[in-house]
Amino acid sequence: MAPPVADVVVVSNAAALAEQAASRFVEAATKALADVGTFRVALSGGTTPQGLYARLAAEPFRSRVDWARIQVFWGDERCVPPDHPDSNYRLAHELLLSRVPVRPENVYRVRGEATDPDLTAAEYAGELQTAFGLKRGELPRFDLILLGMGADGHTASLFPHSPALREVTRLAVAVYVDAVKGYRITLTLPVLNSAAAILFLASGSNKAERLRAVLGGKPSHAAPASMVRPERGTLHWVVDRAAATGLADSLPR
Repeated sequence: MAPPVADVVVVSNAAALAEQAASRFVEAATKALADVGTFRVALSGGTTPQGLYARLAAEPFRSRVDWARIQVFWGDERCVPPDHPDSNYRLAHELLLSRVPVRPENVYRVRGEATDPDLTAAEYAGELQTAFGLKRGELPRFDLILLGMGADGHTASLFPHSPALREVTRLAVAVYVDAVKGYRITLTLPVLNSAAAILFLASGSNKAERLRAVLGGKPSHAAPASMVRPERGTLHWVVDRAAATGLADSLPR
């Protein structure tokens, strides 16, 4: 599969990153709502999207989105209760969802508090099938999936050399993360690569080396973010100057 041409925007700081990402979010929402009447988005966790969520909850972006027609999902979740400090749902709820008129029935959170991670992943896959009206074997096509990238090249909860990277049929799987001694639920690569648009956010000098490899190299299990290449969609990166150090010399020409 030929790699999509990544649209890479380099910004000066965290505030500019949040502003640019919010503009991309609103643009994707406006297009989807005009085309099909619903905007389906998968949110991410971590520190980088915090500024984006806060920006979307404030004017002028808040009024530019018809929140009642948005369906909200998550690209991954930690297996913790929804009020836990590590919960991706809690992050998005506190900074964004509690501050905009999104309908509760349109928020599809992962039940991270459940005791069986594999069952939780299967149930979330079932929710996706129902929400998207999928037939057996079909993949959901998100209008936008927000992703981050760790310094090790992981994205969502797809970590380097994880067996989850070889998954081709399931929509969501449970993964055990040695670094935190716990389970997470993640969407799989086939789901990510079926999206209409992927928006990666990356900040910090600790991401620079891996970012150069991801954008300038071939897909590799060593850097799962490099394997996110939407087959019929667009691929966007918004990164700060620290993360973009040395990036120009590594991009394909």
